[in-house]
Formats: sequence, C-alpha cells, structure tokens
Amino acid sequence: MVDKWICVGFIVLILFLSLTPPTLIHSQKQTQTGPSRLFTDIAKQSGLDFVHFNGMSGKFYFPEMTGQGGAFFDYDNDGDLDVYLIQGNMLGPGKTFKDAMYPPRDPNPRDRLYRNDLSVNNKGERTIRFVDVTDKSGLKITDYGMGVAAADFNNDGWVDLYITNYGPNRMLFNNGNGTFTDVTTRSGTGDDLWGSSVGVFDYDRDGWFDLYVANYVYFDILQNKKCYAKSSRRDYCGPSAFPPQKDRFYRNKGNGTFEDVTDKVLIGYQPRSGLGVVALDVNNDGWLDIFVANDGQPNQLWINNKGKSFTDDALFAGTALNQDGRAEASMGVGVGDFDCDGDEDLFLSHLMGETNTLYVNNGNGLFEDRTIAMGLSAASFPYTTFGNNWIDYDNDGWLDIFVASGAVRILENLARAGDPYPIHQPNQVFRNEGGKRFTDVTALAGKDIILSEVSRGAVIGDVDNDGDIDVMVCNNNGHVRLYRNNTGHRKKWLGLKLVDPGKKYNMLGTLVALKRKGKPTLWRRLRTSGSYCSSNDPRVLFGLGDSDAVDTVEISWLDGTKEVWKNPVPMKYTTLVKGAVNKKEK
Repeated sequence: MVDKWICVGFIVLILFLSLTPPTLIHSQKQTQTGPSRLFTDIAKQSGLDFVHFNGMSGKFYFPEMTGQGGAFFDYDNDGDLDVYLIQGNMLGPGKTFKDAMYPPRDPNPRDRLYRNDLSVNNKGERTIRFVDVTDKSGLKITDYGMGVAAADFNNDGWVDLYITNYGPNRMLFNNGNGTFTDVTTRSGTGDDLWGSSVGVFDYDRDGWFDLYVANYVYFDILQNKKCYAKSSRRDYCGPSAFPPQKDRFYRNKGNGTFEDVTDKVLIGYQPRSGLGVVALDVNNDGWLDIFVANDGQPNQLWINNKGKSFTDDALFAGTALNQDGRAEASMGVGVGDFDCDGDEDLFLSHLMGETNTLYVNNGNGLFEDRTIAMGLSAASFPYTTFGNNWIDYDNDGWLDIFVASGAVRILENLARAGDPYPIHQPNQVFRNEGGKRFTDVTALAGKDIILSEVSRGAVIGDVDNDGDIDVMVCNNNGHVRLYRNNTGHRKKWLGLKLVDPGKKYNMLGTLVALKRKGKPTLWRRLRTSGSYCSSNDPRVLFGLGDSDAVDTVEISWLDGTKEVWKNPVPMKYTTLVKGAVNKKEK
C-alpha cells in the first residue's frame, strides 16, 4: 500500500512540474532559499519611466513580438552613462491607437533620450537620477524601432546614434550642445529594410568606424500570413515563413558619408535572417572579423582579409551549426574570454527547446560547442532568449552570463489562464566557476530579475560609476528595467577609458590584457556592440576580486601598436590616450 501511494505521489509531482510555468518554479525556489538580492530594479525611482508600446492589434503582425533594444552612452561628455530607448508604434494601414489591444501608456510614443544626472555626496553615496531630455534634444522619432548603435561616426568628440527600424533606418549626428541632427540622407545609411542589430567597428583600420547592419526578413503587412499553434490557436509566424533580407555593410568614408560595400567585400554573400552581430578577432591576427547570428539559418563568421575583403568561415570554424549539425534560432550574441585563455568565445541566445549555445574558441579560430559540458544546457531549455551579455557581476575576474528571455509563440499554459500577453518568461544569471563550469544563480539574483516579462535587449554598463556592471533590460510592450548591481563594487576593480591621440573618441576594438602574478591574465576588448539590438558601455572594467595588486596592463591598439601601463591605480576609471598611456590622465 505504501509503495502504491509513493508511486501516486511521484506521478502527481511529475504532472505538476510539466504543467507549472517556469516562472512559478523560479519564484518558489527563491522563496524557499531566501536569497540575498544581487540586483535591484531602480528604473522607476531613478526616473527611467519608459514603457515600450508594440502596437499589437490582434492581427499578429510579425514585428510586434520581435521587440527592441537600447543604449548606454555618454551623449553630453560629462562622464556618466545616459540612456536611449527604442519605441514601437501602430502597424497596418489606417491603424490608430484606438485599434491597439493595449493602448500606449505614453500619449506620444516615440524614442526617448534620458540624461543621467549622477551625484555623489561627501560620504561617497551615489544617487542616479535620469531626466527625459527628448524634447530638448530635438529628437522626434516615431518609427517602428528595433535597435540602436552608439559611436562617434564623424570623429568630432561627440557620440552619435544609428537607429534600425522596421522601415528606413536613421543616422543622428550629435551636435555637441544637447541636440541631434538627422543626417540619414546625406550619410547614405537610410536602408529601408527590416534592420535589427548593428556592429560598429573599424574593419579597414583607417580610423573611422564602419557599420554592419543585420537585416531580418521580408514581412509585408498587406499580405500578412496566418500561422497557427499546435492547439489550432492563431499565433505569430516564425522567420521561416518569410524570405531573408540582405544585410548592409557600410564603409565610413571619413567625410560624413558612407559607402555600401556589402557586395564588394563580403565574398559569396547570401542573405540570411540576421538578428545579432558583433565584431571580434577570432584568429588573433589583429584584424576584426564579423559574427552574424541568423534566426533559424546557419550563422555567418566573416574572416577579415586584412581590410580588403571577408570570407565566411562559419561552417569550417564550427559556429554555423550546433554540435548536432542543426541551425538554431540565433538571436542575441555575446563575446568574451570567459576562460581567460586569451581568445574570444561566443554565447548565442536561442528558442525554447533548443538551449542557448556556448562556442569555445581554441585560439586558432576554431570553435567547439561545449554548452552541455559547461552546464548551460538544461537551465536554458525552457526559455526563449534574446539579449545576452558577458558580465562579471561579482568582480571576481571571471565573466558570468546574463540572459533576457521572452517567448515568441503563445505559451499555452499562460493562454489557458487568460494571460493578456502570454509569452512572458523570467530572465537568468549564470555564474562562471573559474572557467570550468557555469552555475544557474538566478534564484540568488533577487525577485526583480525573475519577474516574468517579455524581455528583449540586455544592455550592460556602470551607470553609477561605482566599479561594477549594471544591467538595463528592454521589455516588449512593458516597462524598461534598470538592475543596479548590489555586490560587485565590494570587490576590487580597475576601469579604463581608451581614447585616440586627439582625446576625442573611444578606440573601439582595442584589446586590453591585465596581468597579475600567480593569477590568470584577464582579457577584455573595448566594444559597444553585442547582446540584441543594443549598445553597451564603451569602457573596459576589470574585476580584481579581493586583491588590487596589478603588475601591468598591456594595450593592443587596433593599428597593431602595443603599449604597456605599469602599476595602474585601481578603484577608479582612468583615461588612457593612445601613444601616451604613461600620462595616466583621469
């Protein structure tokens, strides 16, 4: 009889786990363990009151659920990170806000610019206060937005913006007085396809930042296809229902204009449904390559032929498909040296049922799918993840992982419960255990992290300049979240801003190695691209753990020159000028 009831109990448990939403399981785990909060959402209290509007009207227009990103960037050059957030709008001919299933909470939905008025009192306590300066900036962007890239495209010392949309993209030059000018037509960058993520880097090492724009698929509102879930319920289509669009590769000519060199430099290019893009040096030859994450199609790894052309090596390198030989729903992409071996590894976000994927670089540009071995498979299986970023949240020197999740097809358990937007899921945090394995520490991250929402872009940066990385999450049809790091600044750290000899712009692409006796060398590359449709903090931040002893910092500038900075001063941000690193300017 006892055995009978044990069996019954076991069956009930299995049924409960199979029917219970993942968000509930996470919430219960947190309650049971009583964890401390690694992160706290301070968006509302800091003045970041943005609410995304996707314009969903019940027509299941594909762009509605793809979502958007945002940017951390210092538009006013005051030393702290400001915020740019991408907005949606109504889709369909003649549609107004009255046709929306959920009316916009902002009566005038548009992209928003927030200025960071960071203050520090005499006790060292920091207060983050964001002020909406959209009107003052002259920005009136009401497109159906997707992504943003922040960089100084004209080398005048002020960070500019490139915006991707479902529709024509925009190039906005920073005037240096708090305003921006739309130079899309003059610059030649107004691609009218469905743009997603943007890679910003100097591919030919001529001193000007170029643009790689990942484009998605051809979606025609007037010929909206009808797709259905297994339950026969009307649902959003997947990317396979539409032809892929051609990416755009723009070379910066240095005079405020760009040249489309897609066909000229990408050898044998074939369009695929691109959602993520990032620049990295996969073979350590000093020339930045391009990785493109394609949704449901093989990824592309464009190897830089010394600034003259690019060759797609993804299939041979092992990044086109997973270890089972299958193309996955690649959306977001993160790059970092998680195992401290001196080469750059890749982490890709995928659809629920596929798991996310960790591609480990062997140092020669060849990659191995080690997702299962590193403990990243089972925990990601129930989720659809878009934005991801390598983030050393505890400043121990080892890069951890933050992922932002939200489904793209209706989740039946939520729909049956009458949920108004049944595709939300919780985010996750994975701790790097010395480069050997990752542990899911989501339950320790705090209740704000596991709040179930439809998350898309994940942006990282030190918004309060306290020496640890904070995270901004852009939610589809929901509030933006700003997760302040509560623990990282308790460890030692070293921050760097790397600029050109004229002290104007950030030297994106620069590789930095921090060396300490008896400990692994820490490698970081200065980049803003990555995650999903977002732009990150352009500074380099090293977590030093419990010891601030650093021997040297070796800087490999993109033009091939190298410099060594001895005995750096930790616990602050230092600006290093190319050619004069020993001046150690603050």
